[in-house]
Amino acid sequence: MKQVFLGVYNLDGQLCTENSAKGLRVYGEKLVKQNNREYRMWDPFRSKLAAAILKGLRNMPIRQDSNVLYLGASTGTTASHVADMTKGFVYCVEVSQRMMRELLPLCAVKKNMIPILGDAKHPQSYAPLVGSVDVIYQDVAQKNQAEILLRNLDYYQAKDAMLAIKARSISSVKDPKVVFKEELGKLRGKYNVLETVDLKPYDKDHMMVSVKARK
Repeated sequence: MKQVFLGVYNLDGQLCTENSAKGLRVYGEKLVKQNNREYRMWDPFRSKLAAAILKGLRNMPIRQDSNVLYLGASTGTTASHVADMTKGFVYCVEVSQRMMRELLPLCAVKKNMIPILGDAKHPQSYAPLVGSVDVIYQDVAQKNQAEILLRNLDYYQAKDAMLAIKARSISSVKDPKVVFKEELGKLRGKYNVLETVDLKPYDKDHMMVSVKARK
């Protein structure tokens, strides 16, 4: 087993994270035991972060003690792996009540996952439930994706962020390359874009972007 990033491992060509709640399966993933430790296999077709890592992501801002503001947590597939990677809090913001109903039981088991029903467009609305933030991870299917991230970065003063840009959610008629260029332009106005990763073949017309605050 080879460590890819802190808390992320490659087992025979497949990604996994050490399970912080032994015996728990979140989305039917395979559990593997080695040396008295349990690992959850991480499906890149179900997780854009896993896809980005397999596609060669070099910058991983999530550390062992990072507090992560996760925008668009859905039912917790990727957020649960992030919660394996860090001993800090993962603040899981999700706007859908239906998704939140599935997320709540998971957060009851993964003690460092904090469920928050809220709209990522309004960072001040969930501020009372969020502590200090080191990293923002965003995966929302809304039109103004870069603006949402910038709004949250400004509000929470996080130094690092990762954004999964969904081109077709922004425009169904524009060339995805044009959409990516426009969104990156908005981010570069205030932050350093460290890296971009095309997520094909795991996700079509998706790009993972890593940004860092300027000193």
